[in-house]
Amino acid sequence: MSETVLFDNPALESALIRMTTAIAASEIYLVGIHKGGAKVANAIQEQLEHAGNTVHRGNLDISFYRDDLDTIGPNPEVRPSKLPFDVCGKEIWLVDDVLYTGRTIRAAMDELFDYGRPASIRLAVLVDRGGRQLPIRADCVGLAHAAPADCTVKLITDGTWHIEQRQVK
Repeated sequence: MSETVLFDNPALESALIRMTTAIAASEIYLVGIHKGGAKVANAIQEQLEHAGNTVHRGNLDISFYRDDLDTIGPNPEVRPSKLPFDVCGKEIWLVDDVLYTGRTIRAAMDELFDYGRPASIRLAVLVDRGGRQLPIRADCVGLAHAAPADCTVKLITDGTWHIEQRQVK
């Protein structure tokens, strides 16, 4: 299996700054998707708060909302979802690390609606790799890379952050 670093730490830092600028508002409701999206949301939250914005922060674990739950094994790694604010009537920024088929985002929206009816849901992703299977698009994209279908694209956060592409087939 071969791997390639697509984007290094400086490229990701620049992308996060662009994303933060696009999201900035007086009051922001930011929801990260475990696990990579939660890390990206943490980085965006830190920059937004440093700039003086008020950020309400939550995380979703979509494990039980996936349409492939029966194929991921008998013991999926499940983390608690935490939304310490009322989503009803709010503009929610859903944050993920890599956007591919759109199925993760669909699952996250399904779970989010179990908490209430937001006024709107906007999507921010660190990397859009193309290859959508559902009609979902990001409102805010840090970086774009057209990856082949036989590759994974993953955010690596041990040490300095970078994005790797690995061939899997």
